[in-house]
Formats: sequence, structure tokens, C-alpha cells
Amino acid sequence: MVRRVVTGVDPSGKPVIVSDGEPPVSRQYTHTPGFARSLVWNTTAPAAPSADPTETLKSYVPAPGETIALTVTFPPASVYADPSWDPAAAAAEQLEGTPGLAELFEPENPGMHTTPTVDYGVVLGGEIVLDLDGGETTVLRPGDLCVQNGTRHAWRNLGTEPATVFFVLIGAEASS
Repeated sequence: MVRRVVTGVDPSGKPVIVSDGEPPVSRQYTHTPGFARSLVWNTTAPAAPSADPTETLKSYVPAPGETIALTVTFPPASVYADPSWDPAAAAAEQLEGTPGLAELFEPENPGMHTTPTVDYGVVLGGEIVLDLDGGETTVLRPGDLCVQNGTRHAWRNLGTEPATVFFVLIGAEASS
């Protein structure tokens, strides 16, 4: 998992490190080996410094003006091809672990989804393919950045090693 350092202000007004360690809302998925997610932080509108809000997050799709910061580790595609992988159990685990977001994934088009958000993604490790609805794809490698503007897309790890991406989801007004 990832290390999260959170700053704050002590009662005397001095800047301090409030927490340092794994985010409290982290999960290694059981039904999709190698799939992991850590909720790093979230804000409401208007954003303001606060105590750790991650444990009370109700939806992984932020409302307009709100944000969610998280890491996602994508296992290689071979995990999904393994005969022991159970898609129904994996889907149920995603629904429990990422409410609001998991419901937006299309069962008939695995991995494809559309969110009412502008997302900033930074590849931290591995390689990941951004697969757009129109058939266009691009490979992103460590250090590459992506601005995902509410388009229908999927993230695919075609390699042999896990790929980890840091995302900031910013709630946006749905386009008409």
C-alpha cells in the first residue's frame, strides 16, 4: 500500500504532522488478487482543512466541487483470465469497497465506465493502458499524467506486473 502524510495545526497554531502511515481506508481485494485501493483524502465544497474525512466517505464519486484522492493498483490482465477468478464475487467486493463508483462500471463491457468528474491521474509504477470508448488507446508509464475529462473509458494492465495510479477525482457538472 501507499504511505500518506497528513499535516495539520496543533492547538497553539503550530504546523504539525497529524498522521503518517497507510491510509485508514485501504483495501487489498480478495476476489481480484493484486487489485488494491487506498482512499488518500476527500474534500467537500468548499474545501477546507479538516480532520481525516476518509472513514466517513459515502460515495467514491464526488459531487460538483468536491474531490477524492486515491491510489489504485491494477493487477495484470492475466488475473481476470484465470479460471479461479470469480467475476460475481469480485463485482460484489467492488460494490462494497467503492460505493457510488462501482455501480458505474458496465457489466456487459468489463472495465468501461463514465463518471461525472474530471480526473487527474499520475502513474506511479508499472504500465497501464487508457482505453477510450471510440477505440483509441494509449500506454501510460511511470511519471506520465492523464487528465480524464468525463469520457467513457477503461484502465487495462496488459503487462505482467501490477500498475499503480494516483488519481484525484474532481466532481463536475454533468454535460448535457
